[in-house]
Amino acid sequence: MTELLFSASLWMSPEMSPFGCWGLPAALLALLFCPGSDGEVYVWPQQLVVKHGGSLQINCSTNCHSPEIGGVETSLNKKLVKEDTRWKQYSVSNVSEDTVMLCYFTCSGKQESTNVSVTVFHPPEEVLLKLQPTWVTVGRSFTIECWVPTVAPLEKLTLTLLRGKEPLHIQTFVGTTAAPQEAKLTHNGTAHREDGLHNFSCLAELDLQSGDKNIIRITSKPQMLDIYEPVQDNQMVIIVAVVSVLLFLFVTSVLLCFVFGQQWHQRRSGSYGVQAAWRSLRRAYRAQPV
Repeated sequence: MTELLFSASLWMSPEMSPFGCWGLPAALLALLFCPGSDGEVYVWPQQLVVKHGGSLQINCSTNCHSPEIGGVETSLNKKLVKEDTRWKQYSVSNVSEDTVMLCYFTCSGKQESTNVSVTVFHPPEEVLLKLQPTWVTVGRSFTIECWVPTVAPLEKLTLTLLRGKEPLHIQTFVGTTAAPQEAKLTHNGTAHREDGLHNFSCLAELDLQSGDKNIIRITSKPQMLDIYEPVQDNQMVIIVAVVSVLLFLFVTSVLLCFVFGQQWHQRRSGSYGVQAAWRSLRRAYRAQPV
């Protein structure tokens, strides 16, 4: 999910340009009410931020009553859109890199100028999230990785790991080049029981200027962490004790059955032996002569 928020002075496409409605009145107000000596040069907007390959519009003006010549100096493709004696409006297209444009006017043979910087940005197209492992026991560690494949300027980016709506970790970056780069965040955490009740996600914010209306926001797809909660120790002790008692009773019952069976067998065998001996004795007694 991507959310693009721009103020009028930030987004410089022609159809959203501030000059269509407010640029020229702003320039005239600057000429009428801005203090300064005769011949000063003004540029509007004062900050230019444009998406890579996009276009922008710029207005140069002066408080000189009768300027001799004026315009914009840039290596980019420019086109004069509107002009009057004391202001000129240009459209600049196919902006592919950071640059500086010069706005100038010549008044009474003296040239006055001012610079305006142009910052090119590459918005984050996607945010990727990875949970490792996706199945974890309570109390064990797990890792969350969040990264943006390409983004610029890197120093304007903030990555925020979220558990539900709660921020877990926030990371900013230091840019070393104006070219688009990969941004990556790694966070190690300990699994808790409530972690299985919330989605994990990663929010990327590219803050092109100060102010919430000038932030590009994009969020990764949410992911769930499967939490396994082991049986508590006291419950385990009870289970082991019960199993041990049952096993003891079983073994004892088997042994008692064996012992009683042997005794019963011996008793029966002993009774039959006494009867046989008695019969032999009677036969021997009868066989004696009188």
